[in-house]
Amino acid sequence: MNIHEHQAKEILKDFGAPVSNGIVIYSIDEIKEKILKLKSKEFVLKAQIHAGGRGKAGGVKLIKDVKNLEIEAAKMMGKILVTHQTGPEGKEVKRLYIEEASEISKEFYLSCLIDRESSKIAFISSTEGGMDIEKVATETPEKIVTSKIDLKDEGPSEIEIQNIISVFNLKKEQIETAKKLIKSLYKILVEKDASLIEINPLIITKKEKIICLDAKMNFDDNAIFRRPEILKLRDLNEEDPAEIQASKYDLAYIKLNGSIGCMVNGAGLAMATMDIIKLYGKEPANFLDVGGGASKEKVTEAFKLILADKNVKGILINIFGGIMRCDVLAQGVVEAAKQVNLSVPLVVRLAGTNYKEGKKILDNSNLKILSASDLNDAAKKIVEAIK
Repeated sequence: MNIHEHQAKEILKDFGAPVSNGIVIYSIDEIKEKILKLKSKEFVLKAQIHAGGRGKAGGVKLIKDVKNLEIEAAKMMGKILVTHQTGPEGKEVKRLYIEEASEISKEFYLSCLIDRESSKIAFISSTEGGMDIEKVATETPEKIVTSKIDLKDEGPSEIEIQNIISVFNLKKEQIETAKKLIKSLYKILVEKDASLIEINPLIITKKEKIICLDAKMNFDDNAIFRRPEILKLRDLNEEDPAEIQASKYDLAYIKLNGSIGCMVNGAGLAMATMDIIKLYGKEPANFLDVGGGASKEKVTEAFKLILADKNVKGILINIFGGIMRCDVLAQGVVEAAKQVNLSVPLVVRLAGTNYKEGKKILDNSNLKILSASDLNDAAKKIVEAIK
């Protein structure tokens, strides 16, 4: 789950991290009253959407006075921002964050995340803040320092913290602030079940103060049930309606831009299914994992979810029955297909538990369903069918 920059900064502030003073507004009428809380004469106006690259899209502006602030805020509120992370459809700006402007002397990059490969917490630090960190990693990897530490109650040691911040070459009086910041990020990650905290840029002001100028946080969906205070921060306006619907039925669904809808059980199998669709020259319309123990009702909802996407020209169902029985899957598919009046080609590959019973249900359904012997055969058939 993602949250907005202003929400991430509130969490940082609660844990003692240095951030600029700011206000969030949901309508232009709020500016005059809320702006009194800020002491600066210059402001930074930021569009609040769940996507990076806002500055290049006109979603971040330096404003010299309150009069111009109201003018620029009126232009930005309701604007569709298109960035490299939003896709061509962009995202509508429904809230703005206004903070006190900072005079920047240096910009750094700092992040803290779960490293699943090593089962450790990784801190990534770089002198190249404010830039595309992926580009830096590709072109000048020596400018990025990755420090992996074990999860422990006392948090990172002094030596580990020193390794993390060493690349910044800080002055003596700045080091203590940086140490507190590292401890704060670690504590947030553990206590709030965050999976990523990114500060880009982390700055040194001309008055030599350290400030988190921007902040991004992601949280583990599987732990949200025990973090109601984080769940309250969820902004459904920033999520795809289909993904919201999927979450109601505990379906792992991500909408993509292709034409072949996929229903699979197991994330690894889902990835393989999408890969083989691309191998045969088409694009998947979604990632959809119904899980290992899906019910008939859950499968029915998954099927409806795929067909709600107008880009879908055909459906590939790839099920390897283990806990998930193939006959249960088949019953759900038949029921859903009849409810929505299936009008696109459907290819089904079943293997594993009760696959013969499942195939029999599909064969006796009087629906136009193509059976496949294996994944390769299934991908080939669905691509040919939609042509």
